[in-house]
Amino acid sequence: MCSLAKGELATCSVPADAAQLTALTDFLREFWSAASLASAQRTTFELALEEVFTNIVRHGTRPGKVPSVEVSLVVATDGLTMTIEDDGPRFDPLSLPEPDITAELDERPVGGLGVFLVRQMMDAVSYQYVGTRNRLSMTKYQVS
Repeated sequence: MCSLAKGELATCSVPADAAQLTALTDFLREFWSAASLASAQRTTFELALEEVFTNIVRHGTRPGKVPSVEVSLVVATDGLTMTIEDDGPRFDPLSLPEPDITAELDERPVGGLGVFLVRQMMDAVSYQYVGTRNRLSMTKYQVS
């Protein structure tokens, strides 16, 4: 269920199912338009959303339980913060070591670049475990 509240906050909750990525991307685009944000940074947020959501779908499930995912978007005077929460197993993606991007392609393990890319694209990225939920917040300054 997605809500584009009046003002600077919007939220969308979906099950951690790959088919829900389209709904989340549509939600982000509708928010972007409603907030009259410059289009230049939208792709950055779309890519970050796709990377984080896909990781939750692939790695954040327990047998017999599909986690719920909530995406929040908040506009502040200095930028935009996207927060993605899930109730899957506790996992801090920022604890992963940075990949060796100087290694030859055939020497690199498959995967592991998504979190690295998110960290490179955003100005601030933080993780918290709150109650029973993983919370990853990503901020980009000056998106208006």
